[in-house]
Amino acid sequence: MPDKPVALVTGANQGIGLQIAKDLRTHGFTVLIGARDPERGMAAAWEVAGGAQAIQLDVTDSASIAAAAARIEKDFGRLNLLVQNAAISNTSRQSGQSIEDYARTTRPSNVSLDEMRAVWETNVFGVLAVYQAMLPLLRKAPDARIVNVSSGVGSLTTNSDPAFAYRSIFGPVYPASKTALNALTVAMAIELEAEGIKVNAVSPGFTSTNLNGYAGTETVVEGAREAVRVALLGPDGPTGTFTRWDDVTIPW
Repeated sequence: MPDKPVALVTGANQGIGLQIAKDLRTHGFTVLIGARDPERGMAAAWEVAGGAQAIQLDVTDSASIAAAAARIEKDFGRLNLLVQNAAISNTSRQSGQSIEDYARTTRPSNVSLDEMRAVWETNVFGVLAVYQAMLPLLRKAPDARIVNVSSGVGSLTTNSDPAFAYRSIFGPVYPASKTALNALTVAMAIELEAEGIKVNAVSPGFTSTNLNGYAGTETVVEGAREAVRVALLGPDGPTGTFTRWDDVTIPW
């Protein structure tokens, strides 16, 4: 239906992204399943069912991003919601290696710059590239929204507290990439504030997904809740916030 709001969810062929897509569909959205692998994207769209379409999107590939934006422009003429969910946690963690052991290999003193660049390419630069490509489409929709899926481990305030349980794993790769994503969120919110386009960051919590080798303690249903809640906020909703379920503010 042409009047249904259109949502693009990046990295939506599995995990939290797939659950967000399912939840948005139940709220009446036409959901575009962003996926690097077209076949996996189509399988996910089939799973989400009515109103879902796969769209090939590699957030590290400028040609892929441009093609996705062109297709959305052609098929829908606008984008009502952008959920920036695509992320990777590492490229070099060994099979069976604990998060703590991996963290010891990625201290500021010994981290591989190639490892850091690879993760930031997806989690930071990819987010900005997709934002720039999709912004013209968001500006064509009333009450457009952007939700950036971040992580509580990126909070500088929390990590400065010696009592924080995950403080020991804070490092330049995944955690700091989420710190940078938070900074981008604030910058986007400031840029778009006068236009009424809301930009917020959410933390799904420690969700069991491929990102962490399924070590998480929460389900994807639980992990998707805050992103969906924030995506559905009305025109009087906040912008430039960082929250976890249910509307609990995380300090930057």
